[in-house]
Amino acid sequence: MSTMEAPAKSRAQIKERTLRKDNWRLYPITTFVIFTAWVVYATVRAFWGAAFYVPQYHYLTPFYSPCLNDICSNVTVNGHTGDAAEFGTFLPAGTRGWIPFAIITLPFLLLFRLTCYYYRKAYYRSFWASPQACAVREPHGKYTGERRFPLIGQNLHRYFWMAAFLISVINTWDAVRAFHGKDGGFGIGLGTIILVANVVLLWLYTLSCHSCRHIVGGRLKNFSKHPLRYRMWGWVSKINQNHGTYALITLGSLVVADAYVAFVAGGVFSDPRIFN
Repeated sequence: MSTMEAPAKSRAQIKERTLRKDNWRLYPITTFVIFTAWVVYATVRAFWGAAFYVPQYHYLTPFYSPCLNDICSNVTVNGHTGDAAEFGTFLPAGTRGWIPFAIITLPFLLLFRLTCYYYRKAYYRSFWASPQACAVREPHGKYTGERRFPLIGQNLHRYFWMAAFLISVINTWDAVRAFHGKDGGFGIGLGTIILVANVVLLWLYTLSCHSCRHIVGGRLKNFSKHPLRYRMWGWVSKINQNHGTYALITLGSLVVADAYVAFVAGGVFSDPRIFN
């Protein structure tokens, strides 16, 4: 007869909420504050309906791209008039203040981030306490997973990624247009650098997505017959390691790009020029 004891028939029970000694509350609290502040700022700016475009240098905030309101077609700032409506307009001017100028793109960008694997972890822990941290008892009585409404919608993430990819192309075009000089032609200002940096970070976040990694290298029996897709899969896999970092950094870069355009368009300060 073996001297080893039989395994326990039930899981071990402890009275404490957790035995962790580290400051595990820091992550959910910090995330809650950052996300809440960002949502408040983004909501206010999306419905602001002003200080969104600098026609002299073709600076368009990413929060208003593409600009679809009637007033986007003739924007006058500091005596300069330009067209921010690259893709036409269909929203009447009277919708300002209750319909975002970029109504077509903003919902998809929101849903892309809302269903992102990193953001799921972040807001599940910080807003729902489901759970707040690893090895911490969950306050909820049951967990149904992502099999029922509304969380079943998380499975649409790959489709929202496709929309975000197209929107990143539009943001890239906005950044290209920002290479505009005072007197026309080619020019570079501080705003140009900020908008380009924001687009680069947005591309890193978009392309490092788990869905992108699957689209590039998924559904293959072997990589040997698909060397190009294997190389792309390897590159995406490398930046995928920092997907959560890019997710947070782009929140900041979007605010910086939007605030900078708003300040220049509002006349708070002039755009420092590097060339022309």
